[in-house]
Amino acid sequence: MDPEKKAAPRGRPRLITQERIADAGIEIGLPHITFVGVASALGVTHMALYKHVPSLAELKHMVAEEIFRRWEFSLPKVGVQESLQDYLVRFSDSVREFAKTYPGVTPYVIRRLVATPAMLEKIDAHQQEVAQAYRIDKDQSRQLLATIAFHGLAAADSVYSAARQETVVQTSYEAETAEMEGDLAQGMHALIAGALLQLQLDPALKP
Repeated sequence: MDPEKKAAPRGRPRLITQERIADAGIEIGLPHITFVGVASALGVTHMALYKHVPSLAELKHMVAEEIFRRWEFSLPKVGVQESLQDYLVRFSDSVREFAKTYPGVTPYVIRRLVATPAMLEKIDAHQQEVAQAYRIDKDQSRQLLATIAFHGLAAADSVYSAARQETVVQTSYEAETAEMEGDLAQGMHALIAGALLQLQLDPALKP
């Protein structure tokens, strides 16, 4: 007689953590996030996910916050005599790339009133580091970086949203995007020069 077959052990239920939710949301993309989609990616029911996140709006905000947390700001380079203007141009390039990499994140980043304490703390630390590196006032650093981040994110978001739109004219996404990126970069250079002039800061200032 065959030995009695033991029932297969049931697998442990998958944990629903904020990090796993964020990973799934980032993979799906903010514009396309749904409860069902994220739950499916996690291997759970959407009702199980709902117990951890009470609304779709909060789900998207959670993902946006995690995206921002993982964003590594371009910092002044230690031991490199990079002018303040050149650093700000490099920072604006990273802002543009951030908006390009994460469609839909801009509204969550430029609206200061919906920023979480963790997001504000990260921004403040960045402003302080730039102020110390270039020996400028913290308020001057705040104005420079906030101006570049706000306008850079808003403009880049518009550029890449426009590039993704269908048109009646046959165009190359790569060629059209490259052309608009060139215009965006030129505009950001002008914005940086104007911001430095307004604050009466020397563009050639080095650490």
